[in-house]
Amino acid sequence: MSTVSSEQALHDAAKTRILILDGAMGTMIQAHDFQEDDYRGERFVDWHSDVKGNNDLLTLTQPEAIFDIHCAYLAAGADIIETNTFNATTISMADYNMQSLAKEINIESAKLARKAADKYSALTPEKPRFVAGVLGPTSRTASISPNVNDPGERNVTFDELVEAYVEATHGLIEGGADLIMIETIFDTLNAKAAAFAVDVVFDELGKNLPVMISGTITDASGRTLSGQTAEAFYYSMRHTSPFSFGLNCALGPDLLRQYVDEVSTVAECLVSAHPNAGLPNEFGEYDLESDEMAEHIREWAQSGLVNIVGGCCGSTPEHIAAIASVVDGVAPRAIPKREVKLRLSGLEPFVH
Repeated sequence: MSTVSSEQALHDAAKTRILILDGAMGTMIQAHDFQEDDYRGERFVDWHSDVKGNNDLLTLTQPEAIFDIHCAYLAAGADIIETNTFNATTISMADYNMQSLAKEINIESAKLARKAADKYSALTPEKPRFVAGVLGPTSRTASISPNVNDPGERNVTFDELVEAYVEATHGLIEGGADLIMIETIFDTLNAKAAAFAVDVVFDELGKNLPVMISGTITDASGRTLSGQTAEAFYYSMRHTSPFSFGLNCALGPDLLRQYVDEVSTVAECLVSAHPNAGLPNEFGEYDLESDEMAEHIREWAQSGLVNIVGGCCGSTPEHIAAIASVVDGVAPRAIPKREVKLRLSGLEPFVH
């Protein structure tokens, strides 16, 4: 699909039904039980540091496995699949001394997802599939000190984040992404850097793609790690005019619901949500079964809270298939027309 027709198809689909996002990439990768040699593949057999756990690297060393995961989610009913690029920035890849590979991983990850999406679009022309190029939060935070003894210390600057996100965005678009997803945001300043970088790339290329923004409520306090409520976070980012705004990760659907409701009430765009499959148990595993998770999402849909739903940590194609089944035929959330007011935010929203 061309960029123009792809974007129009995405908007058309969102008007008529709740769109299905895929589930967890990491959960599916863990099921393969890849070891150090698997992560290295032939290309990195002599790499000078351990690379096990660098899931984004598997795009280069185990592309068949990543492609198969994408296909499994598409077969389960996903409309939108996410590229395997959650940590594919120079900042996060520095943990493995692989900064130089960041752009290549973004390009190849987008190509893999594009190949899978095109395969399923051809199988179901009435249901086109889309690739969301993922920009993760990075392993650093721009507004919080890493040192409890020095509140003013920072381990990354805004400009460094922008530079990393610009490179990654170029790679995702070059590889064929239909839209950009800034996701699992725990620090609004990181999100602003990502959004600014995306706009820089759009200006450089002379074209725009739809942008999804998804933040993370870190615990029962109802705030992001940098301290904002869900409503305040939306007001901080609404100037970017996103295609969708929502929440993902950290919480299961039961605990996340009230914050999705909060966003749904104020957002003047589509609302997305992809919660975890419950909270992790003592072994770090997720126990919420697909049918139980789907029942929560069914209620969200019937309550008119969402336009795009999927799964985060612990979710599988079974979860996505169950979610797709229960929201089938349920009307998507209607975007509210809100009274014009001054809407600002610090840690709390300010509306006047």
